Amino acid sequence: MADWLTAILLGLVEGLTEFIPVSSTGHLLLLGHFLGFESTGKTFEIVIQLGALLAIISVYFKRLWQLATRWPFDPAARRFLIGLLVAFLPAVVIGFLAYGFIKTVLFETPLVVCIALIVGGVLLLWLDRMDKVPVHLDADRYPFRVYFLIGLFQCLAMIPGVSRSGATIAGGLLLKTDKRSAAEFSFFLALPTMGAAVAYDLFKNRAVLDFSDFGLIAVGFIAAFLTALAVVRFLLDFVSKRGFGPFAWWRIVVGVAGIIGLAATGAL
Repeated sequence: MADWLTAILLGLVEGLTEFIPVSSTGHLLLLGHFLGFESTGKTFEIVIQLGALLAIISVYFKRLWQLATRWPFDPAARRFLIGLLVAFLPAVVIGFLAYGFIKTVLFETPLVVCIALIVGGVLLLWLDRMDKVPVHLDADRYPFRVYFLIGLFQCLAMIPGVSRSGATIAGGLLLKTDKRSAAEFSFFLALPTMGAAVAYDLFKNRAVLDFSDFGLIAVGFIAAFLTALAVVRFLLDFVSKRGFGPFAWWRIVVGVAGIIGLAATGAL
């Protein structure tokens, strides 16, 4: 029963945190550490991310279908797809080159997660309160320079605790995008980035993958899908009205609590 509850909890956390700027990876690593949960080859942790990815596809299916079918003859669709590719490429290069260090050092150091959560929260508070007039209001029409620089910012999320969505949104805000379009572009950029990361993780861990706990994985996948679906549907309106302040404070609280927990358990 404890394993089932853990699977549901981790699935809920994955879905709730994947697309908001609080770091789903950081939350899962800290929870897994304190709950003593780690699947063989991290099969569970890898596969449930597909649940969150499916939520994006479900919400934006019509728009994605239009992009997929119109790009050969629609310059606007083709331009946006090229922009996504430009933003995606830095993560491919850096992720491939630094994969071993990321997985064996950064992902195995909970203190790194806590520090990244706190630092990222402080930076997000500063960016949220920054008095800048946005220039780029439509994610479909960002300049290619902006796409590329957002892609570079995304690479910071290879440090667990930074947050992929947080890094891309912060990059967008620094580059004078508005909050809503920055969050929306983060959704679209998640598709190639998360898809490639999950595929590469599965490939690299193919020798030790363990699907014997298929039921637990399925439960976590469904929990991640349902909660991510709710987040994707309501996040854009939320950040348009409230900004990113609540997420920044949450990061700081979780990071501080994590450090206290690590100190209390002698894990520092």
